[in-house]
Amino acid sequence: MSRSRLPLWRRISQIFFLVLFLALLVFTSLRPTPGGTGDIHLRAPVRLFFELDPLVAIANALTSHALYRGLLWSLVILLPTVFLGRFFCGWICPMGTLQHFVGNMPSESKRGKQRIESNRYKRWQTAKYVVLIAGLVAAFFGSMAIGWLDPFSLLVRSVGLAIVPAFNFAVRAVLTPLEHSHIAFIKATGTTLHNVLQATVLDFRQTHFAQGLVLGVLFLLILAASLRVTRLWCRSICPLGALLGAASRFSILGLHKDSEKCNRCNRCELNCQGGDDPIGGAPWRKSECLMCMNCVDSCPEHSLSFRFFRNEKEVASPDLNRRKTLTGIAAGVAAVPLMRANVGLGKGRHERLLRPPGSLDESEFLSRCIRCGECMKVCPNNSLHPTLDQAGLEGLWTPTLVPRIGYCEPSCVLCSEVCPTGAIWQITPKEKGWVVGVGGQQTQPVRLGTAFYDRGRCLPWAEATECIVCEEWCPVSPKAIYVEEADVIDSAGNTKRLKQPRVDPSRCVGCGACEYACPLQERPAVYVTSIGESRSPSSQILLNRT
Repeated sequence: MSRSRLPLWRRISQIFFLVLFLALLVFTSLRPTPGGTGDIHLRAPVRLFFELDPLVAIANALTSHALYRGLLWSLVILLPTVFLGRFFCGWICPMGTLQHFVGNMPSESKRGKQRIESNRYKRWQTAKYVVLIAGLVAAFFGSMAIGWLDPFSLLVRSVGLAIVPAFNFAVRAVLTPLEHSHIAFIKATGTTLHNVLQATVLDFRQTHFAQGLVLGVLFLLILAASLRVTRLWCRSICPLGALLGAASRFSILGLHKDSEKCNRCNRCELNCQGGDDPIGGAPWRKSECLMCMNCVDSCPEHSLSFRFFRNEKEVASPDLNRRKTLTGIAAGVAAVPLMRANVGLGKGRHERLLRPPGSLDESEFLSRCIRCGECMKVCPNNSLHPTLDQAGLEGLWTPTLVPRIGYCEPSCVLCSEVCPTGAIWQITPKEKGWVVGVGGQQTQPVRLGTAFYDRGRCLPWAEATECIVCEEWCPVSPKAIYVEEADVIDSAGNTKRLKQPRVDPSRCVGCGACEYACPLQERPAVYVTSIGESRSPSSQILLNRT
């Protein structure tokens, strides 16, 4: 293979995997299929990139002492890295590709000598190894907080919960006026474009997510930082890059520098992505190299090449001294109790923290959830949203059901289907037990919580006004919401007979349909709390009659 073709093949690889990632992200939503059976299932391997992520696999093994489902596939990435170096970061990682693309944009802060100096190795690049150590130590003590910084979690959470909804909104804002145009050609064009996009990239409904703006702004700031320092995220923060950098110290493929041909022109530094010092006269830093091959292609004297089994001066291991290592360990040890100190337990837990069906007990849930947002993106009713303070600092951006925005679809278990780590255990509609004829002999359906009434706001109770919307929307059978007729006196002193709703807690599964459908626009008269949830034996209101 010619040296000049290496960057070309690398670009093709980057584009392919970026498009694949975006395609799987698009497929991470329920799309109507013509002539479909009504089955709520995904037909794409949307967890693929998480299953190939060795950081998720190792952290999951540390927290749960096991590997969930397909995480063993991460060896497909980890083992070749031991022999070939950080090829994943330079050739596959979609987050790296976006950083690469933005970093190559013209920037006043990266011109000439400034650009060369920017691409030299900096000691702050070791920060990512401190982050990795802290994250893995925290995982050992039962916290998956490293999911905040995992590149795939970051991408799905940011793009899926912020960029994609904004894109959908913008496209519809442009196409809707065209579809309503009085000019036939414009109307036909708008309708055709809408149909094509609806069948390919647009979600079937406009979604919005709590904290979507914050997630989107943080993501754009990370990308914008590459305008000043090439791949700043990859060089200084990414824990997956740090893990692969540590594994690459044993690689047999490395950079060969022919000192006799090198004229010290420094062109190899102009497009260096990793800050690994391919420049002549300096030792090459193996653990920082992203295998982008730009240095090889940029050298006018052909003094650089990648070879197997080299015997040259290099820095194979990360530049990590004892102080930084101890800092990472101390940070990981201290982080877990500090994050959990402000979380209420038992009666102190946030009553509106409703986890998706199939979720593990709260402590186990937090030890597995990587805050990726896959369950939120896939939810057909837009009912799952990232938490802010409901689960404390450790639970930041983990999923919670917000019934006022959307309810849990009775026959849907997509959130358990896409969860890559088992925080939401994979269940079937039969095991969920909410649909008549699907549950079979299932006697104990999965419960998310229990609905309660605020009688001071409920129309039949407080204002002598007919309303049984909640009872009509209740999806379980027999219905958890039932009505009792009662004689009430209205403001004119007239007696009228009304149906007043009540909740049977033994039947309620906490799906949130009643709260979603309540016609009161501000605060609903019926609301769901987490009491009675299946995953917590201590959070029960009914005695177990045996």
